[in-house]
Amino acid sequence: MKAAVITFPGSNCDRDLAVAFEAAGFDVARVWHKDTDLPKGVDVVGVPGGFSFGDYLRCGAIAAQSPVSQAIRAHADRGGFVLGICNGFQVLTEMGLLPGVLMRNATLKFVCRTVGLRVATTDSVFTSGYEAGATVRIPIAHHDGNYTVDADTLARLQGDDRIAFSYSENPNGSMADIAGVLSENRRVLGMMPHPERAIEPALGSDDGRKLFASVMGGMALA
Repeated sequence: MKAAVITFPGSNCDRDLAVAFEAAGFDVARVWHKDTDLPKGVDVVGVPGGFSFGDYLRCGAIAAQSPVSQAIRAHADRGGFVLGICNGFQVLTEMGLLPGVLMRNATLKFVCRTVGLRVATTDSVFTSGYEAGATVRIPIAHHDGNYTVDADTLARLQGDDRIAFSYSENPNGSMADIAGVLSENRRVLGMMPHPERAIEPALGSDDGRKLFASVMGGMALA
């Protein structure tokens, strides 16, 4: 299986994400934001955390207009898998691949700590390796992680079982404690916490390792 990890100016988690994919057995290609095509044979695209383009305008708004973003959209439209983490989640909402918007944290402060996440659904390649309802420990590091949608969209996300993870204790004011959501076809996941920073016990938790292993195993069966 092959993963492509995107790098924008200001990305700072792209190497971590590549290492996490490699640890799960993926062949990883690194892709610059000005590239107009993804490498041939890519199965999953990883859009990493950081501060793409300095978070000017809205977080992720400029990155969503990069040449590579059109290739990511085409990959998703073909049914390809996409994982957006933190700033990557913001980019995916700005691209319209996921609903909602990531607003300033309710505390108006940057938060950086390990939090508890509840696995809200196992019906996706990203979460199938977890037990439904299990609590995992994953780090967060963001200033604009307050996930916000209108009431109708929230009802659809809940009714369609598209909330992937929710916070055990909400650190940013996100609606319904949402930490990650899935696309309608369940092949695109955006989440604010950083599973790539939780793949070894030495990092304080290896609960993120299951997510990348799930993607590898789930795509093999897809």
